[in-house]
Amino acid sequence: MTTVDGRGCGGTAESARIGESARTADSARTADSARTGEPARTVEASRPAEAPRAARSARTAEAPRSAEAPRTADSARPAPADGSGEAPEQPPHAARRRTARAPLLVAVALLLLAVVHQARPAPYGDRLAPHARVDHARGTPPPPTRPPLRTTGGAVEAYDAATGRARWAYAREGHRPLAVLPARGSAIALWDDGLVTDTTRHDGSAVRWHRALPGATRWLADDGATGVLRLLGDGMLAVITPERVVAYRVADGDLRWILPARPGCSFVPARAVRHGAVLLIARPCPAEDRWTGGLVAVDDLGIVAPHRAPPGNGRRGESRAAEHPHPGKVVAPPR
Repeated sequence: MTTVDGRGCGGTAESARIGESARTADSARTADSARTGEPARTVEASRPAEAPRAARSARTAEAPRSAEAPRTADSARPAPADGSGEAPEQPPHAARRRTARAPLLVAVALLLLAVVHQARPAPYGDRLAPHARVDHARGTPPPPTRPPLRTTGGAVEAYDAATGRARWAYAREGHRPLAVLPARGSAIALWDDGLVTDTTRHDGSAVRWHRALPGATRWLADDGATGVLRLLGDGMLAVITPERVVAYRVADGDLRWILPARPGCSFVPARAVRHGAVLLIARPCPAEDRWTGGLVAVDDLGIVAPHRAPPGNGRRGESRAAEHPHPGKVVAPPR
């Protein structure tokens, strides 16, 4: 008969109970870790070893970047050869380019200004056209300095009397000359818009002055320009219109005096005649009974009348008598 030891059986069962309790405890800890989100103890133990390595890696990656200093203009300059610690001043490339570009920009601006100046329209539409110089044989006198004048179509021309060739021409855009009056060194022209001009007679190189007649376009178209331009003594020009007589100094176009017509009267330019130094101008007046009331006598100083005080027509600095020797009766001797 076989006898069973009670202690042996009891020990085996207790060992099984202990193993089962250990497995149950581990399972409980694993479940608790899963519920709370805490990593296992083995993971926690490995973190302290990984943290120093990550920190060292970060410091190693940041070290070259922090060691690089920001570049400036001073850091780009080369080190001085004498070891003084201060580099010589050198302008940057952009400043050198701007310095070299400035003269070019100034030259382009001046060129554009010259082009604009040449392209601008001439005052009063003036067009001066000097023609080829008239040739003359050796031993013959040169061309005259006061060539004859004529109007051709829309221009005033100076021409050679021997050959008829034009020496110069003066035109105005959109206008035509109605009359031309030769003076000592001037070519005085009257245009269809009432403008009076003075051109250099010798070579037509310049238009010296322009003077406008107010309200002259209509009566010029109706009555024409006959007798409107009249020369007076001592370099004076009289421009006769129905409303007034205006005197200009030929040298510079300066206005010297104005003689208006009486109310109800009007001047007739075509009925003006020269008598010595005096210009007699017809001035019909319906209300005037005397025949002398229809005439006006003027000279370079203005209307001829006894005891007048005319303006001086000379330029500043010139001395001359302000009155003619015998201004009283210039038309007829005294009775």
